[in-house]
Amino acid sequence: MFSISSVVFLIIFLFSCFVFYRNFKKIIRNINLGKDAGEFTNRRARWKNVFFIAFGQKKMFKKPIVALLHLVVYVGFVIINIEIIEIILDGILGTHRILFSPKWAGLYKILINSFEILALLVLIACIIFLIRRNLIKISRFWNPEMKGWPTNDANLILIFEILLMSAFLLMNTADLCLQNLSEQQLDLQSKYPNTGNFLISGMLSPFMEQMSVSALIFVERFCWWFHILGILGFLNYLVISKHLHIILAFPNTYYGHLKPQGQFNNMKSVTNEVKIMLDPNADPFNQPTDVQPERFGAKDVTDLNWVQLLNAYSCTECGRCTSECPANVTGKKLSPRKIMMDVRDRVEEVGKGLDKHGEEFNDGKSLLNNFITSEELWACTSCNACVEACPLSIDPLSIILELRRYSVMEESAAPTELNSVFSNIENNGAPWQFSAADRLKWKDDE
Repeated sequence: MFSISSVVFLIIFLFSCFVFYRNFKKIIRNINLGKDAGEFTNRRARWKNVFFIAFGQKKMFKKPIVALLHLVVYVGFVIINIEIIEIILDGILGTHRILFSPKWAGLYKILINSFEILALLVLIACIIFLIRRNLIKISRFWNPEMKGWPTNDANLILIFEILLMSAFLLMNTADLCLQNLSEQQLDLQSKYPNTGNFLISGMLSPFMEQMSVSALIFVERFCWWFHILGILGFLNYLVISKHLHIILAFPNTYYGHLKPQGQFNNMKSVTNEVKIMLDPNADPFNQPTDVQPERFGAKDVTDLNWVQLLNAYSCTECGRCTSECPANVTGKKLSPRKIMMDVRDRVEEVGKGLDKHGEEFNDGKSLLNNFITSEELWACTSCNACVEACPLSIDPLSIILELRRYSVMEESAAPTELNSVFSNIENNGAPWQFSAADRLKWKDDE
């Protein structure tokens, strides 16, 4: 027979899962607005990237201290949430520590103590991260694109994790005190079985020993509900936060590019045209006419491929790409992090428009010009520093190049210097303003 609290818990749990499913489904829909990204070969190399980059956080360790703190938060939060299995079962069935058995008391104690140690480490790491962001003020966290929600988002999640870990430890502390009292009060023995002393909570228990039974029960129940509701709230917070990378980091690293850095993607339509021009036997008039013309490059998010949109949703906004960008360092307007944030903002805007107006949605905006300016695009040196710096194999350069490709091939909006180069290539077969016959005249100069 379910109690009222069990029914309430079940309703909240199912509702939270439904809301998350609905919102995450929209994100998948938004990612699939992108074009086909082709085939993904070399599965072995891709799974290797998932293991070392996503799980092992290999690229994070270029900054070892920060990497260790992040690893603590990552591993700790994941492992501690194993405890959620017991909490969910207790919530549905109206039990207390359902997984505890006197037969396995030793193993249970080891698990709980492991969770407690990790909870304390996560708490400390989050406090250090808050200090770095708000007191030390690391410069990459205070770039113009980080004003407003991005900064608040990072601070909120750190504070949230501190509260969750604190609630977990306080819950165990109150529970431990009730376990000790159950030795004298038989009515408590069935509700609070003696699981043994907890490592961290045991050190905190003296501060609660003088509290009444009713007060201890209130603290334990409050922290229990706060912890599980906080987890469910965090689950639904992910879909509007940069912390969606907790889920998307794994597919993002799997589908990350394996080509050598600096190797550009060619458009099939352009490649075919060049082949026809170079083939003396080809008949340019004997080509398929039923093929839908493909836009050169990208003007909006729907012109990008779905992997590039996945990149945008996976961005952690850490700013390592921007801090390594030579254009940004020298004062140029370009910020690779902002590029990814703009792509995500735009695809979210398009997704909401589709939800409201259907397939006919057209707001007259585009990624190029409305979100990303030409000044930003042409400040890029194509050096791949941003790609190399990203801990999740995100590729801002590929998006920049697609936007450039549209500007040049569709709008003829290249900078004057490049237009001169294009003209020289067309007329002289080389970037220089000299004919082929005049290129070696310098050798005759004394």
